[in-house]
Amino acid sequence: MDRILTLEDLKALLVKTAGPDDQGALQGDIATRDFADLGYDSLALLELAAEIQRSHGISLSDEQVTELRTPGSVLDAVNAAAQQPQAS
Repeated sequence: MDRILTLEDLKALLVKTAGPDDQGALQGDIATRDFADLGYDSLALLELAAEIQRSHGISLSDEQVTELRTPGSVLDAVNAAAQQPQAS
């Protein structure tokens, strides 16, 4: 499967939307770290989802976003949604 969003892309979007509160928290492989441990709350994740929709055209429901706990789960959801046929 082609990935539309990479971990590095996601890190950049997190900094853009939620700010670099703790740049060190985004260093290394953060794919399996919980967003709470990285310093991002549910509002930050909703802002991230809105930016993903603006920049990549991929829409995630608010309910889906609140269930995403790690950067890896966001990547999986976004990249799976990118593979789905778009409704017209």
